[in-house]
Amino acid sequence: MVLFLAPGSGEWAVVATRRVGGAVERNRAKRILREAWRQVSPQVTGDIDAVLVAREAIRGATTQDLVSEMTELLPREAVRDERA
Repeated sequence: MVLFLAPGSGEWAVVATRRVGGAVERNRAKRILREAWRQVSPQVTGDIDAVLVAREAIRGATTQDLVSEMTELLPREAVRDERA
């Protein structure tokens, strides 16, 4: 997965190309990316636009796998400290 971030209005998009697979595989990839972002986005501070791009390696991944990967990919300054 690739995560593009930019200052903006807080909007986000999900992209899966034919390299991911057929329509069924692309739809599944987009579905689990959307759900993972819904779980991660409340931790994001400020208005950040995001584009989530599915790659071939997403096949067989679970939502929780993607949540942990997204959390690692987010810059520290963009993540709200949950301990506070």
